[in-house]
Amino acid sequence: MKIKILLPLLCLLSITATAQDGKEKREQVKALKVSFFTLQLNLTSDEAAKFWPVYNAYEEKVYSLRHNRLRPLIKSIDQTGVDKVSEKEALAYVDQIQDIEREIFNARQKLVTDLKPIIGPIKLLKLKKAEDDFNKKLLSKYKERRN
Repeated sequence: MKIKILLPLLCLLSITATAQDGKEKREQVKALKVSFFTLQLNLTSDEAAKFWPVYNAYEEKVYSLRHNRLRPLIKSIDQTGVDKVSEKEALAYVDQIQDIEREIFNARQKLVTDLKPIIGPIKLLKLKKAEDDFNKKLLSKYKERRN
């Protein structure tokens, strides 16, 4: 039954995503993620009311770190050229990347700590699996469209 619901949603994403800009695509993916997670986690209405604000705050934090700090840093490295940086500059870049990745890790730890009393450890495991499954499906749809 879950596949019967998920398949049309993914098809809808692939059809409408081609005609939208990045922000609209992101919102559509987010909507698909909400429905996918809701099915996979089988959240009660009380759990969902508490879960989504916490999860959305986590997602925004990670998105901000990746797109506002990590992506520009990687772009800067690419523009400079990895082979053209000095050892000192390379060390500074590595330290900055590690700091950003540490912040992402800390955000994940906070998510788990905050969600444990809300959904419990079993649904936390289901969440991890649902995130992995959703990302795999999204990646396969992306690869499918590119070909």
